[in-house]
Amino acid sequence: MPPPTPRLFLIRHGETEWSLNGRHTGTSDIPLTVRGEEQIKSKAHILVGEGKPIDPKNLCVALVSPRQRAHRTFHLLFEHVPKVPDHIIDESVREWDYGKYEGMLKHDILAIDPEWDIWRDGCPAGESAEDMCARVDSVVAKVREYHRQYFEEGKGTRDVLIVAHGHFNRVFISRWIRFDLALGTRFNVEPGGVSILSYNHSSLDEPALNALNLYADVK
Repeated sequence: MPPPTPRLFLIRHGETEWSLNGRHTGTSDIPLTVRGEEQIKSKAHILVGEGKPIDPKNLCVALVSPRQRAHRTFHLLFEHVPKVPDHIIDESVREWDYGKYEGMLKHDILAIDPEWDIWRDGCPAGESAEDMCARVDSVVAKVREYHRQYFEEGKGTRDVLIVAHGHFNRVFISRWIRFDLALGTRFNVEPGGVSILSYNHSSLDEPALNALNLYADVK
């Protein structure tokens, strides 16, 4: 019997003041709102625990963005279990660097550059679309190697967890299923939403999106 198909749980942090009002939040270290904390707490007991979708004993590795909104989200998810799993604070899963557009609303950016499209143009003094694609691809490769070692060599355990950000997660989903980065514009990734990425037909050559925005407060 082959082992269960590996999975990746990809979670966006809970609501912040800037995610609520639409400001581009990359390097700024914005905390969760009270509502953002409740978003995560309300789903933690459903999502995390023995026999739950995210069972700590099945976690091979957890990668968490260094920004406090992501780190706090991770700890809120696991605060009700006996031991918070080991995790790696990983700059490679940080949000898109918005450069000069950090903290700005989209309509304000378009007033400066009416033709701007982040999926094509990236951000001046921040990350280009090519930069972002390369960074996300490196994380995809890292996750796939964890999965390969588990599935083909019996090393480690089944699941990987990433707690990150809106644009990062949208790009990640696109690249996981081997589409262009710009397909990310077609996905809504809500604050606190859980995506599950895995493989079709128990084949590591067939990456797939299993679920999007589980337990999210969809607007």
